[in-house]
Amino acid sequence: MIEEMHSQGLDVTIFFYNPNIHPRKEYDIRKQENVKYANRMGIPFVDCDYDVDEWYSRSKGMEFKPERGSRCTMCFDMRFERTALYAHENGFKWFTTTNATSRWKDENQVNSSGMRSANKYPGVEYWVYDWQTQTMTDRKYEINAKHKFYKQEYCGCSYSLR
Repeated sequence: MIEEMHSQGLDVTIFFYNPNIHPRKEYDIRKQENVKYANRMGIPFVDCDYDVDEWYSRSKGMEFKPERGSRCTMCFDMRFERTALYAHENGFKWFTTTNATSRWKDENQVNSSGMRSANKYPGVEYWVYDWQTQTMTDRKYEINAKHKFYKQEYCGCSYSLR
Protein backbone atom coordinates (compact mmCIF):
# COMPACT_ATOMS: atom_id res chain seq x y z
CA MET A 1 0.00 0.00 0.00
CA ILE A 2 2.76 2.43 0.95
CA GLU A 3 4.74 1.43 -2.13
CA GLU A 4 1.70 2.12 -4.30
CA MET A 5 1.10 5.52 -2.73
CA HIS A 6 4.76 6.45 -3.25
CA SER A 7 4.50 5.36 -6.89
CA GLN A 8 1.59 7.79 -7.24
CA GLY A 9 3.81 10.60 -5.95
CA LEU A 10 2.21 10.80 -2.49
CA ASP A 11 3.99 11.43 0.80
CA VAL A 12 2.88 8.97 3.46
CA THR A 13 2.44 9.25 7.21
CA ILE A 14 1.21 6.34 9.32
CA PHE A 15 -1.53 7.53 11.70
CA PHE A 16 -2.12 4.83 14.31
CA TYR A 17 -5.47 5.12 16.04
CA ASN A 18 -6.93 1.74 16.94
CA PRO A 19 -8.84 1.86 20.24
CA ASN A 20 -10.77 -1.20 19.10
CA ILE A 21 -7.80 -3.55 19.44
CA HIS A 22 -8.07 -5.82 22.46
CA PRO A 23 -6.33 -6.93 24.61
CA ARG A 24 -3.71 -4.28 25.18
CA LYS A 25 -0.92 -6.77 24.43
CA GLU A 26 -2.38 -7.28 20.93
CA TYR A 27 -2.60 -3.50 20.47
CA ASP A 28 1.05 -3.09 21.48
CA ILE A 29 2.20 -5.84 19.09
CA ARG A 30 0.36 -4.27 16.16
CA LYS A 31 1.57 -0.79 17.02
CA GLN A 32 5.19 -1.91 17.25
CA GLU A 33 4.91 -3.61 13.84
CA ASN A 34 3.78 -0.28 12.40
CA VAL A 35 6.55 1.64 14.14
CA LYS A 36 9.20 -0.78 12.83
CA TYR A 37 7.83 -0.55 9.28
CA ALA A 38 7.64 3.24 9.39
CA ASN A 39 11.25 3.38 10.58
CA ARG A 40 12.35 0.93 7.89
CA MET A 41 10.58 2.99 5.19
CA GLY A 42 11.72 6.34 6.63
CA ILE A 43 8.20 7.68 6.98
CA PRO A 44 6.58 9.56 9.88
CA PHE A 45 4.54 7.66 12.47
CA VAL A 46 1.83 9.39 14.50
CA ASP A 47 0.74 7.57 17.65
CA CYS A 48 -2.78 8.54 18.66
CA ASP A 49 -4.36 7.67 22.00
CA TYR A 50 -5.50 4.19 22.94
CA ASP A 51 -9.00 5.43 23.64
CA VAL A 52 -10.44 2.04 24.60
CA ASP A 53 -13.04 3.40 27.06
CA GLU A 54 -14.59 5.55 24.31
CA TRP A 55 -14.63 2.58 21.94
CA TYR A 56 -16.45 0.39 24.49
CA SER A 57 -18.86 3.23 25.24
CA ARG A 58 -19.73 3.58 21.55
CA SER A 59 -20.03 -0.18 21.04
CA LYS A 60 -22.43 -0.67 23.96
CA GLY A 61 -25.45 -2.62 22.75
CA MET A 62 -23.58 -3.88 19.66
CA GLU A 63 -21.67 -6.68 21.35
CA PHE A 64 -23.45 -9.44 19.42
CA LYS A 65 -23.72 -7.71 16.06
CA PRO A 66 -22.13 -9.69 13.24
CA GLU A 67 -18.81 -8.86 11.60
CA ARG A 68 -19.29 -6.32 8.79
CA GLY A 69 -22.40 -5.07 10.60
CA SER A 70 -23.29 -1.88 12.49
CA ARG A 71 -20.55 -2.37 15.11
CA CYS A 72 -17.91 -2.39 12.38
CA THR A 73 -19.43 0.73 10.82
CA MET A 74 -19.29 2.45 14.23
CA CYS A 75 -15.68 1.37 14.64
CA PHE A 76 -14.64 2.65 11.21
CA ASP A 77 -16.55 5.89 11.78
CA MET A 78 -14.88 6.49 15.15
CA ARG A 79 -11.39 5.88 13.81
CA PHE A 80 -11.90 7.82 10.57
CA GLU A 81 -13.45 10.78 12.37
CA ARG A 82 -10.27 11.06 14.44
CA THR A 83 -8.10 10.56 11.35
CA ALA A 84 -9.97 13.17 9.32
CA LEU A 85 -9.72 15.66 12.18
CA TYR A 86 -5.96 15.07 12.41
CA ALA A 87 -5.65 15.48 8.64
CA HIS A 88 -7.59 18.74 8.80
CA GLU A 89 -5.60 20.13 11.73
CA ASN A 90 -2.25 19.17 10.19
CA GLY A 91 -2.69 20.13 6.54
CA PHE A 92 -3.14 16.70 4.99
CA LYS A 93 -5.33 16.69 1.89
CA TRP A 94 -5.99 12.94 1.81
CA PHE A 95 -6.20 9.96 4.10
CA THR A 96 -6.90 6.29 3.49
CA THR A 97 -6.68 3.03 5.43
CA THR A 98 -5.13 -0.41 5.34
CA ASN A 99 -8.58 -1.77 6.30
CA ALA A 100 -9.58 -1.36 2.66
CA THR A 101 -6.93 -3.96 1.72
CA SER A 102 -8.36 -6.75 3.84
CA ARG A 103 -10.39 -9.53 2.29
CA TRP A 104 -12.10 -9.83 5.68
CA LYS A 105 -13.55 -6.32 5.48
CA ASP A 106 -16.35 -4.96 3.33
CA GLU A 107 -14.55 -2.49 1.08
CA ASN A 108 -17.72 -0.45 0.50
CA GLN A 109 -18.39 -0.23 4.24
CA VAL A 110 -14.81 0.91 4.87
CA ASN A 111 -14.81 3.46 2.06
CA SER A 112 -18.25 4.85 2.98
CA SER A 113 -17.05 5.54 6.54
CA GLY A 114 -13.92 7.22 5.21
CA MET A 115 -15.85 9.46 2.84
CA ARG A 116 -18.41 10.40 5.52
CA SER A 117 -15.62 11.46 7.87
CA ALA A 118 -13.71 13.41 5.21
CA ASN A 119 -16.87 15.32 4.29
CA LYS A 120 -16.88 16.91 7.75
CA TYR A 121 -13.68 18.85 7.02
CA PRO A 122 -13.19 21.21 4.09
CA GLY A 123 -10.11 20.41 2.05
CA VAL A 124 -9.82 16.83 3.36
CA GLU A 125 -10.62 13.87 1.12
CA TYR A 126 -10.72 10.15 1.66
CA TRP A 127 -8.62 8.42 -0.99
CA VAL A 128 -10.64 5.57 -2.50
CA TYR A 129 -8.44 3.07 -4.27
CA ASP A 130 -8.99 -0.53 -5.34
CA TRP A 131 -6.59 -2.25 -2.96
CA GLN A 132 -8.17 -5.68 -3.38
CA THR A 133 -6.86 -6.52 -6.85
CA GLN A 134 -4.97 -9.78 -7.23
CA THR A 135 -1.77 -7.85 -7.98
CA MET A 136 -2.10 -5.82 -4.77
CA THR A 137 -2.99 -8.92 -2.74
CA ASP A 138 0.03 -10.80 -4.10
CA ARG A 139 2.32 -7.86 -3.34
CA LYS A 140 0.94 -7.56 0.19
CA TYR A 141 1.76 -11.23 0.83
CA GLU A 142 5.27 -10.80 -0.62
CA ILE A 143 5.97 -7.84 1.66
CA ASN A 144 4.54 -9.66 4.68
CA ALA A 145 6.72 -12.69 4.01
CA LYS A 146 9.85 -10.64 3.33
CA HIS A 147 9.55 -8.56 6.51
CA LYS A 148 8.06 -11.38 8.61
CA PHE A 149 5.20 -9.22 9.85
CA TYR A 150 3.09 -10.43 12.72
CA LYS A 151 0.00 -12.13 11.31
CA GLN A 152 -3.11 -11.16 13.20
CA GLU A 153 -5.88 -13.71 13.47
CA TYR A 154 -8.84 -11.40 14.06
CA CYS A 155 -9.84 -7.79 13.36
CA GLY A 156 -8.81 -6.67 16.81
CA CYS A 157 -11.95 -6.04 18.79
CA SER A 158 -12.82 -8.28 21.72
CA TYR A 159 -16.18 -9.17 20.15
CA SER A 160 -14.53 -10.65 17.07
CA LEU A 161 -12.66 -13.14 19.27
CA ARG A 162 -15.82 -15.19 19.80
